Amino acid sequence: MALTGIEIFKMLPKTNCKECGYPTCLAFAMALASGKAELEACPYVSDEVKEKLAEASAPPIRPIKLGPSDAVKSIGGETVQFRHEKTFFNQTLIAGMLTTAMSDAEIDEKLKVFMDMQFERVGLNLRPEMMAVVDKDGDAGKFSGVVKKVMDNSDALVLLCSDKPEVLKAGAEAAKERRPILAYATADNADAMGALAKELDLPLVAKAEGYDALAELTSKLTGMGLKDLILDSGAREIKEVLKDNIVLRRAALVPKFKPFGFPVLNCVAEMTDDPMKQALYASVAIAKYSAIVVLSDLEPHAVFPLLLQRLNIYTDPQKPMIVTQGIYPINNPDENSPIAITTNFALTYFIVSGEIEGSKVPTWLMIMDTEGLSVMTAWAAGKFVGDAVGMFVKKSGITDQAKTRTLIIPGYAAAISGDLEEELPDWKILIGPREASHIPAFLKSI
Repeated sequence: MALTGIEIFKMLPKTNCKECGYPTCLAFAMALASGKAELEACPYVSDEVKEKLAEASAPPIRPIKLGPSDAVKSIGGETVQFRHEKTFFNQTLIAGMLTTAMSDAEIDEKLKVFMDMQFERVGLNLRPEMMAVVDKDGDAGKFSGVVKKVMDNSDALVLLCSDKPEVLKAGAEAAKERRPILAYATADNADAMGALAKELDLPLVAKAEGYDALAELTSKLTGMGLKDLILDSGAREIKEVLKDNIVLRRAALVPKFKPFGFPVLNCVAEMTDDPMKQALYASVAIAKYSAIVVLSDLEPHAVFPLLLQRLNIYTDPQKPMIVTQGIYPINNPDENSPIAITTNFALTYFIVSGEIEGSKVPTWLMIMDTEGLSVMTAWAAGKFVGDAVGMFVKKSGITDQAKTRTLIIPGYAAAISGDLEEELPDWKILIGPREASHIPAFLKSI
């Protein structure tokens, strides 16, 4: 944030009313400065101060909201060049592509694949979010027809691509509920595209080759009153795309060069026809600052690794990846199946659950919230100890699902077995293997 807490405090009403949730206006100002509070929480700040603070506190890369009001997605809004400095906030959107040259059957099939492509991971639903609709023949009716299919048969965000404003307007009208993106504004059509984006209040992609040309184009569009712009450097070679993405991010963050202070779009579908190369190029774009990547096809074997890569890049490096506390049935357990327990550190969960699944032994796996710590660390920190584990087991509801009264604990937590036996006198405590690779043999042996 450009202003310090003291500078913000000087502009606040200084009522210490506590209605913002903070004990004093100074505490609220410090929270604003660190990005932990929103200015809207203060009911007494003047409109003039709101405007000043909004401008001063705006991230160097403008955040842009897309989608319907009940399912808003944001791009941009980033404040650092390297993830370890703080964190990245708004995940890269992964888009498939539809064109007006495709048959109805082909479009329907691609939309079905889009809707079916959902993966559960770390308690999250991972999936692509967008479809790009590309005009191939300048037919506004045909273009809006494809957009209507997207609206009727999917929940995808929409990127509209045409060099004809009248075609884009027809598509935008069909997709207005989801605040679609218009593409592309170039030096040749900037006036018409800018006027359309302003009329419809929609984000607009500015495309130009060369940094000077791109800066000139975005300056012209912002001069027309447009705020929600997305950058396309025009590069279609992976080396140039990588270089441009880095230059645009660095220029926006370090010298705070406002013409480049917008999220970036990379259309890898235009870089190669090879699906695997597209996936490779998309992975580079996700790693280095792309807000939207567009592939020609969304194939599960290519998209799933991209979703996992994105998940890892856009998690807060200061917070461990965790899974939700609860009871996880693996291999369809019944009331007589064994019960195992471990911590909610994501890596622990995936390794242990994978080995249990591979064993083919129906098992109830209990995941206890240890704030994302591994077994040994949680035990050393006093978060995975006998009384805490015992209390969790009693309150978890596992006794409503299983008659078994044998609890398998991780081998690295063997020291808690005595305390657990006191906490759970009706249970038998088994010490499991220390290495996850030994879990299948252990489960089969019991």
